[in-house]
Amino acid sequence: MSQRHRNSEFQLPPKQELRAHAHGERHRIHVQLDQLAHELSSGTDPVDVHEPGEAWKPMRHRDAELAKTKLAKAKRNRRHWKTKMWKRRTVLRQKRIAAIERLA
Repeated sequence: MSQRHRNSEFQLPPKQELRAHAHGERHRIHVQLDQLAHELSSGTDPVDVHEPGEAWKPMRHRDAELAKTKLAKAKRNRRHWKTKMWKRRTVLRQKRIAAIERLA
């Protein structure tokens, strides 16, 4: 099991606090986009307006680039017999063999 959350020095903030922070950030972006749409509809040139971005976003991976490379490598090296298509073909093949044996 991971030891990441068992360190006494590092305390994660409560989930409710993280969710509240994310909700506030989404609300801020929504309000700014609404103001942007109002400005554009009132005749402001689109080049002159500033589009809001996400100032706070929870980090999903410690190293995003490493996670992307691992994901790409996993897709490239996926074993063909682990795919649903391969399993389905195997089952169909087995059923066909059983039907032929019953007829013979």
